[in-house]
Amino acid sequence: MSGGHAPTLILEAAGIKVGIVASQWHSVIMDGLIAGATAAIDKSSASSTLVRVPGAFELPLACQRLARAGKIDAIVALGVVIQGGTPHFDYVCKAATDGLVRVSLDEGIAIGFGLLTVDNEQQGLDRAGLVGSSENKGEEAALAAIAMAIDNRVAGGVVGFR
Repeated sequence: MSGGHAPTLILEAAGIKVGIVASQWHSVIMDGLIAGATAAIDKSSASSTLVRVPGAFELPLACQRLARAGKIDAIVALGVVIQGGTPHFDYVCKAATDGLVRVSLDEGIAIGFGLLTVDNEQQGLDRAGLVGSSENKGEEAALAAIAMAIDNRVAGGVVGFR
């Protein structure tokens, strides 16, 4: 957990196009993550498109397809995997994380990492940007993706850190 130590990003990103790829499991948490990402994108004057996928394992392929379509500048990958009683959690988390890194590097596109890998549902709710949440990981992932897209473009936006 970042514990509230994330940098404050002030972004002006008019003209930046962001794809949000979000899984469908754990709808309350996902609704919060999507709302946080969308609000950050709107506040920065960027535009967004939402793509839904079944689960976290499907995030990398959807991100790759979106990147290869060539119509966006950055991607925000959102999902949640909650620890269970089997090794399934470890396999899904590793595959999704490794896949997202591979897509980002292979396609040369910024991917904001908003995949929550938590021990229990409450940890997910605490990070979902909902009323009473201590963190907003959807917003953080979107701001990171936008900042990298602006950096990649060189012109078209101003990134400021406080």
